[in-house]
Amino acid sequence: MTKPRIAVAGIHIESSTFTPYISTADDFIVTRGEELMDRFYWRDEDWATQIEWIPVLHSRALPGGVVERGAYDAWKAEILEGLAAAGPLDGLFFDIHGAMSVQGMDDAEGDLINAIRGVIGPDPMVSASMDLHGNVSQDLFDGCDILTCYRLAPHEDALESRRRAAYNLGMRLLNGQPKPVKALVHVPVLLPGEKTSTRIEPAKSLYKMIDPIEAMDGILDAAIWIGFAWADQPRCKGAVVVTGDDAELVKEQAERIGQYFWDVHDRFEFVAPVASMEECLAAAEEGPKPFFISDSGDNPGAGGADDVTVALAALLAWKPVQEATLDVIYASIIDPAAAAVAWEAGVGAEVDLEVGGHIDTREPGPLNVHATVEALADDPMGGHTALLRTGGLRFIITTNRNQYTMYSQFELLGVDITTADVVVVKIGYLEPDLYETQKGWLMALTPGGVDQDLIRLGHHKIERPMFPFDPDMADPDLHAQVVVP
Repeated sequence: MTKPRIAVAGIHIESSTFTPYISTADDFIVTRGEELMDRFYWRDEDWATQIEWIPVLHSRALPGGVVERGAYDAWKAEILEGLAAAGPLDGLFFDIHGAMSVQGMDDAEGDLINAIRGVIGPDPMVSASMDLHGNVSQDLFDGCDILTCYRLAPHEDALESRRRAAYNLGMRLLNGQPKPVKALVHVPVLLPGEKTSTRIEPAKSLYKMIDPIEAMDGILDAAIWIGFAWADQPRCKGAVVVTGDDAELVKEQAERIGQYFWDVHDRFEFVAPVASMEECLAAAEEGPKPFFISDSGDNPGAGGADDVTVALAALLAWKPVQEATLDVIYASIIDPAAAAVAWEAGVGAEVDLEVGGHIDTREPGPLNVHATVEALADDPMGGHTALLRTGGLRFIITTNRNQYTMYSQFELLGVDITTADVVVVKIGYLEPDLYETQKGWLMALTPGGVDQDLIRLGHHKIERPMFPFDPDMADPDLHAQVVVP
């Protein structure tokens, strides 16, 4: 038997259109050939060895701002050239996020899949793996035959979800099965991830619908997208896609999930108690230790610029920091110039720095800080990184945008967050290492390019009516769009 031939390609980033940061080629890690395939833990599983994989290009970055058009165009061209050179294909594993914004485009993934179809034609089966914070546009739905996404937020199942997308594609080709029936329901809801964590209700129950539906005869996959709240584009909204071989059942289950999503649309709450930065600091002073505060509005993990100084300014003015009565950690802020000063001065040196506020210049803007260099490290993501101290505050400055989510990142700088009193991180919901460490946690509703208060961001291009922008909107039409191959 001739092995099915499946190409692998994609561009993976989520982009806030409300941050001034522009994501360039330098922000991405690009893999090709065997290096690309090495990303997948399942490549040596029996089913995968029966397939001829043609790895073309994959480009991935930390969430950021709108992608520079030249970078996107170059990767798109390389993907198209690689697919054309690959010869006849049976399938494509399309490894994407689903919330990439590109200069001059409202639907980058739709543009990419349309261009890909222009090269490979309508016959190869395309399976997309996505983030649940991605968007399912009409063009993306039309261009893909199987679409699935993560089922956990935080995304502890990201690797498993990619395997599922590849496995579903591979097994259908190996078994000689045709393209599945697919059904799409768009749900006019646009919520931040911090209100839709699967750790809590109602997202927990919403996503629990998937396994029993997927176990039904005639169903291949069921997927739910929350959508991406920090982009102002018509495609940004909730979505449900179900695929399978029983057209009536596929339609019925897509509509059932979509209806439940709408039924609970006004019950989503923040994953942690929320407050102003000043209120968070007051609670941290008296609360259990270590006490965590999310600097949520400038979360680089959702596309924030990573240099808004609102939280840092509040910390510098906080009495426990000034009097060094608490051990406080702040992670982190991008400032290549400040990091260079610290590196040149060396560990133990005292330095005068102008920190932050150069990308996202909103008040209070750059801060003048006198501090001691405590540690230096070359971080795989953050580049030249410095840990500085002023009073009771140890704060991290990076050369590249970075997000501190794991013990190992702090340990590079000799920081043990488990023994700190207060840890402030530019993040929304806490990732596992942080979540397991915290004894108390508040989310500060700070301003930034990923402001949790969506209304004050100023969306103009999203479809209306949309919840929560139109809180009294009528019930939407949730009939599924069904495609039978």
